[in-house]
Amino acid sequence: MKLANTLIAVVAGLFLLSLSIFTVDQRQAALVFQLGEVVDIKKDPGLYFKLPLVQNIRYFDTRILTMDAVEPERFITSEKKNVLVDYFVKWRIFDVRTFYVSFAGDERRAANRLAQTVNDGMRAEFGKRTVHDVVSGERDAIMESLRASADLDARRFGVQVMDVRIKRVDLPTEVSESVYRRMEAERKRVANELRSTGAAEAEKIRADADRQREVIIAEAYRDAQKIKGEGDARAAAIYGAAHGKNPEFYAFYRSMEAYKSSFRSKQDVMILQPNADFFRYMNSPRGGGK
Repeated sequence: MKLANTLIAVVAGLFLLSLSIFTVDQRQAALVFQLGEVVDIKKDPGLYFKLPLVQNIRYFDTRILTMDAVEPERFITSEKKNVLVDYFVKWRIFDVRTFYVSFAGDERRAANRLAQTVNDGMRAEFGKRTVHDVVSGERDAIMESLRASADLDARRFGVQVMDVRIKRVDLPTEVSESVYRRMEAERKRVANELRSTGAAEAEKIRADADRQREVIIAEAYRDAQKIKGEGDARAAAIYGAAHGKNPEFYAFYRSMEAYKSSFRSKQDVMILQPNADFFRYMNSPRGGGK
């Protein structure tokens, strides 16, 4: 009987000890409740004790969580154009007591509140910027401003916003088609302008080439005529000098050249009087006709 009582006492003691011990790992924080009221917070990992049957424990994940938008949100830029924005938020619980009081420990409620805060911040930021700014020009500044404003609001509820990232910014279908048509028209305008400029430059080059060709031909003709005139002058001078030295021989040479040119073909026919001056050297080698 005594052994049975001892075993019962040992089992009861182990049961009470198991109800009195709890652990907290590095990924968690624990709230200790006593009769429904928070009496302690355990943030450091380790082994702890609580009053059995009087106190209970609730664990909260303190790791960085991700809130991803279910579908892209529509916002209006300063140009009154709609854009679709896909984003995500990195956040964590840093004040477990405040988080529990604010959302009753419900992470879904916290994520909804955080999404509303970020959405309002994006609406304000996008309303101050153009499409170009939100697509590329000032995206980093927008994300940092959103993170700072969302973190400032979320800390009142025990939440820390680590990062806000814009994954993609798209234009709605109707806006995209309008933008593409405008881009196509702009590209066509630039192409036509370049073609016109090219054609004008080509005409200018051709006209300049034609002008240079005419100038070169004219200068070449002028130089050729000058050289020809100089040659004719020299030839005339030589002929004149030769004629002056021996007029009779020069006359004889000119007559021989005339005979050669006149009787080149056997079919040539000339009608002259026998005593014509043309036959002067044929009638007499001395040219005197004797």
